[in-house]
Amino acid sequence: MLNIDLHCHSNISDGILTPAAVAARAKANGVDVWALTDHDEVGGIAEARAAAQALDLQFVTGVEISITWANHTIHIVGLKIDETNQTLLEGLAATRGGRERRARDMAAQLAAIGIPDAFEGALKHVGNPDLISRTHFARHLVEIGRCADTHEVFRHYLTEGKPGYVPHRWASLTQAVNWIRGAGGIAVVAHPGRYSLSDVAFGAFFDEFKQLGGKAIEVNTGSHSPDQYVEYAKVAATYGFLASRGSDFHSPGESRVDLGALPPLPDSVVPVWHDWALKAQS
Repeated sequence: MLNIDLHCHSNISDGILTPAAVAARAKANGVDVWALTDHDEVGGIAEARAAAQALDLQFVTGVEISITWANHTIHIVGLKIDETNQTLLEGLAATRGGRERRARDMAAQLAAIGIPDAFEGALKHVGNPDLISRTHFARHLVEIGRCADTHEVFRHYLTEGKPGYVPHRWASLTQAVNWIRGAGGIAVVAHPGRYSLSDVAFGAFFDEFKQLGGKAIEVNTGSHSPDQYVEYAKVAATYGFLASRGSDFHSPGESRVDLGALPPLPDSVVPVWHDWALKAQS
């Protein structure tokens, strides 16, 4: 059975490691097929592909696009994309726009509760200034001793209703799915268990995603509990979605699940890679 991990991040977005270092960690952890899915950015794909080829690691191009749907931020992963597609590149560039203004507003909120210079502190943790995010602020708050780890940060700051939370208007679901499909890719709902949608809203979202040509959802992900593996396997069956598997790895010290460490997908689902030409490992 191949160990397939189709969701992780490098320092091109909000991960810690370079794309080549993520490839090396994936290989060391026994991953056979690997996708780099940085947020709203494909700038790490060339390095990731070259590193994977040198390691005899089967590589899948990817991206994770931030969208706004019904005033909620949701992430859509694109797999097997053509990272040179001009429409995709223009869409990602537009989606990245506005992050600095949002980050400065977040810093202003933190300053108001006695945490000064958070913007400058977050910048120290940014590999790509165009992609400054809540994760970089979280790392800064850990660095200055405000919280013990980033999980504690997100319990007290930077989330809806907490200091430092500033919503951002991302791409639409229609745009994200169209960009992915236009680039020859497969649209996948990332970690659906993370979103605070009602059952009715989830139903409407999945219906719209399917009508637009979305093909899959993540079932096994570092953001899901074992019970949610079962829950979203049932969702996949209900809507006829393929199932994906990805650790959502960001860094060795932060991520809930390391690269390649998730259990296999449930037998009841059809994997998103079911018709890919993958090499069996010796």
